[in-house]
Amino acid sequence: MDKYRKIKCQLIAKEMAEILEQKGYTSYYAEDKDEAKKLISDLIPEGSSISVGGSETLGAMDIIEDFRSEKYKFFDRYKTKSYEETYEIYRQSLLSDYFVSSANAITRNGQIVSTDSSGNRVAAMIIGPKKVIIVMGANKVVDNLDDAFKRIREIAPLNAIRVGHKAPCVQTGKCMNCEVQQSVCNYTGIIENGRKESGRITVIMVAEELGF
Repeated sequence: MDKYRKIKCQLIAKEMAEILEQKGYTSYYAEDKDEAKKLISDLIPEGSSISVGGSETLGAMDIIEDFRSEKYKFFDRYKTKSYEETYEIYRQSLLSDYFVSSANAITRNGQIVSTDSSGNRVAAMIIGPKKVIIVMGANKVVDNLDDAFKRIREIAPLNAIRVGHKAPCVQTGKCMNCEVQQSVCNYTGIIENGRKESGRITVIMVAEELGF
């Protein structure tokens, strides 16, 4: 990233961290993915159970191996041998102490928007895990919900390729508004604010472009 894009990311992330505090979330500003990774480590006590949503952002942070440490109990969705096993991990994950993920978009009004194939990420963000940590690159900030949905449609082909789904968008490179089982756009959640369960949702705004 060149220095001018970095400056832009810094301004966006700092502004959003302030907005999120006003919206009832616990928020942090991180200069880069390494600082965000350390923040997560500091926030999760040893002995905690951890689950995650499928996330290119977490992959870029190289944090999954940390969660596999003996310090934690990790609901490891990546070591299952079938979708049935994966789905059972999704179910168990709803009882974890910490759920860590990213989201697809965040509006300048503090609305966090996510669209899932199976709905496990959307569900866990809303209820189940005691604490939720959401890591957001500055590239995911949009003006409003219309822009959030537009962004989700634009990245749908990338997400379908990531999870190996044979949705029509994989062939065309653009959202086809498909209605097939392999769709990655089956469940959408919008978190309006962090006030309902005070302190439950933490958002780390990173001054970098991270994830799709």
